[in-house]
Amino acid sequence: MSHTDVLNRYLFDNKHARGELVQLEDSFQQIIANHNYDVGVKALLGELLAATCLLTATLKFEGEITVQLQGDGPVDYMVINGNEQQQMRGIAKVKEVTQAEGLLNLIGKGVMIITIRPHLGEPYQGVVALEKPTLAACLADYFETSDQIQTSIWLFTDLAQGKVAGSLVQLLPDGDNKEQQIEDYEHLCQLTNTIKAEEVFSLPAQELLYRLYHQEEVRVFDPQTVSYQCSCSEEKCLTAISQFSAEELADILAEQGSVSITCDYCVTTYSFNQEKLASLLNPTKH
Repeated sequence: MSHTDVLNRYLFDNKHARGELVQLEDSFQQIIANHNYDVGVKALLGELLAATCLLTATLKFEGEITVQLQGDGPVDYMVINGNEQQQMRGIAKVKEVTQAEGLLNLIGKGVMIITIRPHLGEPYQGVVALEKPTLAACLADYFETSDQIQTSIWLFTDLAQGKVAGSLVQLLPDGDNKEQQIEDYEHLCQLTNTIKAEEVFSLPAQELLYRLYHQEEVRVFDPQTVSYQCSCSEEKCLTAISQFSAEELADILAEQGSVSITCDYCVTTYSFNQEKLASLLNPTKH
């Protein structure tokens, strides 16, 4: 298995903590491929992709997750959609061309909205003010305020190689000795903080984890592949078009020859001629 586009989860045996490592290349490149994003926007969208993968892997659910940043800065909003299978897509809506870089310079005063839609059960939404200087710090703040679980996150981007990555260490409150738990967590955070960008982008997960934690007992679970997958389809477009009346569709066809919808995420255009729209143009005959 390639060491890119893979998420690894692991437990520190004899320590009160767990960890994750995600290394992405193809999925990130496919998300930005058809968009002319500025450098800062690409970097932040890459960070948001890696962060969403880490967040999804911490949650025990089957369903969909959306992590959105929105504010009053040059970027109107930025969003990554995914699911428990680590199938991801994302987009940034930019108000104006900008050379700005960094979370607060791009999003401005804003919030991070995390929406979870499980296949079973009610949807859940959490909102966190973007009050920290980095996305990693804001996400750590989300864990501490929503779950009261200490979590540290590291995010990396290398636009020259088209790669992004992220790591997470989370305290596991699984005993009465809280002082020992905190000590374990802080020790592992210190080790993780030594990750160098060139290592996270060049080394397979097993080798990187060994370099970081060779003195610890680390139990690594089966890796999970991360992939890019847009959820647009001809069927969904037809559902959207069905909201128009037969008269409105007829007018569009007379003027343009077809009805077209372009997906914001992957920029695929779906075109429907009169034949394809026959059931909508003559609903009483079907």
